[in-house]
Amino acid sequence: MLKPAEPAMQPPEPGDERPIGEIVHQLVEEGKAYAQAELGVVKAIAEAKANGLKVPAILLGAAFLLLQAAVTVLAVALFLGLLALVGPVLAGLLAFVIFAGLAGGLTWQAVRMIRRDL
Repeated sequence: MLKPAEPAMQPPEPGDERPIGEIVHQLVEEGKAYAQAELGVVKAIAEAKANGLKVPAILLGAAFLLLQAAVTVLAVALFLGLLALVGPVLAGLLAFVIFAGLAGGLTWQAVRMIRRDL
């Protein structure tokens, strides 16, 4: 069954109505407040995620630097190994060609995967 209307829910008397401009202004203000609250929630979520990624990003940066050092050591070791077999210029060129070829192959594979996925 339906409940009887509460006194506050009764339609206003003809002289008690608020002007439409006041109602629209209130609606706009409430909409702004809602949008600002939503923006605050989005900012808080983004900040929480960013704070959670700070340490892993630092660790990945350090790992990248160590990997770069390892590749440099490998290139120097390859050069020194070739130096015993051929002259220094040819050893340097061969080490360059080998590592440039590896980088080119990895780049080519990455581009293929990007084109396939997009």
